[in-house]
Amino acid sequence: MTIPTKDYRQIRADILRDIANQQPAAYTGEDSDFAVRANAVASSIEGLYEHQKWIVRQFFPDTSDSDYLERHASLRGITRKAAAFATGTIRFSGTAGSNVPIGTEAKTNSGIAFVATASGVIGAGGTVDIAAQAVLAGLAGNQAADTALTLSAAPSGVLAQASIVAMTGGTDIESDAELLARVLYDLRLPPLGGAKHDYFAWAMEVPGVADAYVFTQRRAINGVDVVIETAGGLPGAQLIADVTAYIDSVRPACVDLLVVAPTLVTVNIVAVLTLSGTTLADATTRINSVLQTYFATLHVGDAVTRAKLISLMMGVKGVTDVSLTAPAANVVPLADATHSELAALGTVTLT
Repeated sequence: MTIPTKDYRQIRADILRDIANQQPAAYTGEDSDFAVRANAVASSIEGLYEHQKWIVRQFFPDTSDSDYLERHASLRGITRKAAAFATGTIRFSGTAGSNVPIGTEAKTNSGIAFVATASGVIGAGGTVDIAAQAVLAGLAGNQAADTALTLSAAPSGVLAQASIVAMTGGTDIESDAELLARVLYDLRLPPLGGAKHDYFAWAMEVPGVADAYVFTQRRAINGVDVVIETAGGLPGAQLIADVTAYIDSVRPACVDLLVVAPTLVTVNIVAVLTLSGTTLADATTRINSVLQTYFATLHVGDAVTRAKLISLMMGVKGVTDVSLTAPAANVVPLADATHSELAALGTVTLT
């Protein structure tokens, strides 16, 4: 049963009532000495009640404050994941035979910096793709393909302009909600030394992994396939290698492990809008933002329905009607013994 606690005014009234009961002739008005003392005592007692409530909240991970949540996690061998660096490839251009040394830096127009993690030589076609990573860890490092870059100091024979081929896997430091989800997962499904759910938990411990899916015995009787997702696109080779190495260090020795990225199923959207009180340009900007947010929440095997897409676009201010041409039918990515498909937003054409 919940024990009710009183607030300052109730406590103060109780004190003055008890004084009046003990000394009927006592003056307990607002300007009395008794009232002054009751005010001070009631304020202190209310603070003690609030402190007790705070203590009780720290008993449970789902109501505890950030530092105590980390304490709950640490008791189960779980630590908050650090921010991860986005990794990928940058395309450099210039004179054939020119060297692009390791450490070459390039920045976006907004100042997000990337550095080459390998060296390369520009080929006969005038370009070379070189592995790179963001200078700072975090989501900001995830950049779309063909994002323009400017070299901080272009080497001899190399143009100052470059572009992103792919840059994904950057994540911010794990939030309280994400850490709590892992703690609750561990509480509800305790480690069993190699059960199916253990592989999910192991994958989620690696910085950069946003979600994971585990398939057992789809390649071999002792096979375990782990499909990982990351924020901002498909996981890169480095993240896949990191997850593989970590799970290999904790899994049973007899398991045939394979860590892979999902296969993207591109969903192109074509729609005719009826607008009121807004322009097509403004509506397009808002709809693109809403659709990108929605697709970022999808997981392997999640369907994209026409009704959902129409609902999202109809929810944008100024859109009064939507005639959806594409997709012509619901898009249902496969998630089975041979497929690990994930829906991804393609082109959005609005008229």
